[in-house]
Amino acid sequence: MNLPNALTLLRMFLVPLLVVVLLTRVEGHVYFGAAIFGLAVATDYLDGYFARRRNEVTRLGILLDPLADKLLTAAAFLSLVEMGLVPAWVVMIVLARELAVTGLRNVAAGRGVMIRASGLGKAKMVAQVVAILLFLLSPPYPLLRLPALVALGVVVALTLVSGADYFVRFYREVVKPASK
Repeated sequence: MNLPNALTLLRMFLVPLLVVVLLTRVEGHVYFGAAIFGLAVATDYLDGYFARRRNEVTRLGILLDPLADKLLTAAAFLSLVEMGLVPAWVVMIVLARELAVTGLRNVAAGRGVMIRASGLGKAKMVAQVVAILLFLLSPPYPLLRLPALVALGVVVALTLVSGADYFVRFYREVVKPASK
């Protein structure tokens, strides 16, 4: 156990707290939920920063970090659906892409090939964070609704494009070399 992995685990432990806070709907819950989500996002940045800076990249961290990211964004998006702020069909597209990419990466890893996160995947994550924060803050600040919807459109586009990119990379790095 090192600091980067501890930060990743903290992010995972913040997920149920985020859901409870968002769905309890007591006064100020969106502010507290946005703060919890922001803290969890900060741990995502910090775990990577410390892992590289301190040369503490571990196999456990490589496996847990994307899982923690997926749990966080899935929990936030599903909570937003329950709150009536985001359409369920959008979240289904996001979740389907996440499951498909995770499956591809696991198959590749089973064949000794590591498919790393792409720039498109990282851009998708940034778009998701922006969209989630905008939607969380849109009930008390209705002017954020339009930027939140625009950000959600960017999320859908990047979800589809980055998902297709993973399939292409899987074919090039795993399927094609195996067929030779």
